[in-house]
Amino acid sequence: MVCHHCGMQMQFESGHIPRTEECPQCGYDVHCCLNCTNYDTAAHNRCREPQAEWVTDRERANFCDFFTPNKNARGDARKAAVMQDARSAFENLFKK
Repeated sequence: MVCHHCGMQMQFESGHIPRTEECPQCGYDVHCCLNCTNYDTAAHNRCREPQAEWVTDRERANFCDFFTPNKNARGDARKAAVMQDARSAFENLFKK
């Protein structure tokens, strides 16, 4: 798994990642939406799992039972930021 914040690769032997787990390099929460395979800014609720509950802060730890570690989390977070910047620029172009 790759940390969404610093890009550090982590391995978890048990396969289960506790909600309180933090990245050893940057201290950010590991069990969060930005590190999940289901996280998708284009999906409803920003999650591909239709049964998942709304999460307010996607960078913080949560209790989601559908959490699946994403091996490309850092790239997805960057892509989401770029998409948001592009969307903002587009909206600003057509402001009255």
